[in-house]
Amino acid sequence: MDSFRTVALAASLVSLSAGAETLFVATPLTSGDFTKGIEGPACDREGTIYCVSFREARNLARVTPDGRAELFVALPEGSAGNGIRFGQDGTMFVADYTGHNVLQVDPKTRGVTVLAHEPGMNQPNDLAMAADGTLYASDPNWKDGTGQVWRISADGKVHREAAGMGTTNGIEVSPDGRTVYVNESVQRHVWAFRRGPDGSLGDKRLLRKFPDFGFDGMRCDVDGNLYITRHGKGTVVKLSPKGEILREIPVLGPNPTNLCFGGADGQTVYVTEAGEKRLVQFRVDRPGLEWSRWRER
Repeated sequence: MDSFRTVALAASLVSLSAGAETLFVATPLTSGDFTKGIEGPACDREGTIYCVSFREARNLARVTPDGRAELFVALPEGSAGNGIRFGQDGTMFVADYTGHNVLQVDPKTRGVTVLAHEPGMNQPNDLAMAADGTLYASDPNWKDGTGQVWRISADGKVHREAAGMGTTNGIEVSPDGRTVYVNESVQRHVWAFRRGPDGSLGDKRLLRKFPDFGFDGMRCDVDGNLYITRHGKGTVVKLSPKGEILREIPVLGPNPTNLCFGGADGQTVYVTEAGEKRLVQFRVDRPGLEWSRWRER
């Protein structure tokens, strides 16, 4: 384990042993070094946070739980990252919205290769991953106010699962793997698709519609509650699997873009916030779904 990962793990363990704490209150994690394109984020098995737009659009950063950031990898010229996910083997997947790609990054060599390229994509935006390794990508067309959803198999084959939607953005798979949630930023809908045994999507139903502001990224906790960033409102809203609003958490800036769960116990939420160009964090009462999957191996 390199020195950066040692620091990350130690900081994460210290935060876990700190005793009583306040939940659902955001504090800053980083300052400087990021652009307004800050997005991602995702945590690896050791609790290190990764996000995009570190100094420029093609750079991915890794950040310790105490907020120390450094360059992890620069994507190829012409590429720019957005959503990030990790596979069970530690492979990083990145939505490359300028190259119409889903990229994969080897965590040891930092080599970048193309998992999937699809000219029919507008701009792959956020990613979700099922337990079997199937990826889903939201694909908004901001100019036209439309969007698509794509399924990407482990061998890189691409299938369009939904077309003619609004500006698809945040995307997530439920803990039981039977539902894929997709939100629309401009139309402010949160949709739920039934996920079939082959990974295909059908039976779209409206989970909830909001009257104002926008949406961006979203993630599930182990109970299936959805945490969704409210772009323009400066909050993260927590929804039950039935679409009930459970709480709303201010995140110290107007434009949260995405979020992930991490920390030593999976109960720290990290939020990328474009207005202040930084990561913020807050503690929650239940672990994240992705974090719990790391512990299954």
